[in-house]
Amino acid sequence: MLAVDTNVVIRFLANDNAAQHKRAVALFRAHDIWLTKTVLLESEWVLRSAFGFGAGDIAQAFRGLIHLPNVHCEDRSAMSSAIDALAAGMDFADALHFVCSGQADEGFARFDARFVKRARKHWPDTVIRVP
Repeated sequence: MLAVDTNVVIRFLANDNAAQHKRAVALFRAHDIWLTKTVLLESEWVLRSAFGFGAGDIAQAFRGLIHLPNVHCEDRSAMSSAIDALAAGMDFADALHFVCSGQADEGFARFDARFVKRARKHWPDTVIRVP
């Protein structure tokens, strides 16, 4: 299995550099790929801020990526849930932080009331506390 960095994911998804895109595609075809949450998190930021991709396009690209048969994810369930939240209008980083906090038996604390409202709507069975 081969772990990939953000720049490989970006070249694979954005196809902004033909030569590097071709190499990234060849890499994805030749190896089982290990994808970490942090790489997906940084990839969302790059696609949004540097390339101007919208949330829907990023969510669609990420869904395709994490469901490739040779892509193994650090936590596919958390990634998928955060991607769904992104598609529903939530900030991807906020959603990923939240869904990765599942082992916290007292819930998730956050000052951002807007996030709390959206998270409670998206994940109604979870505990979110405003300190």
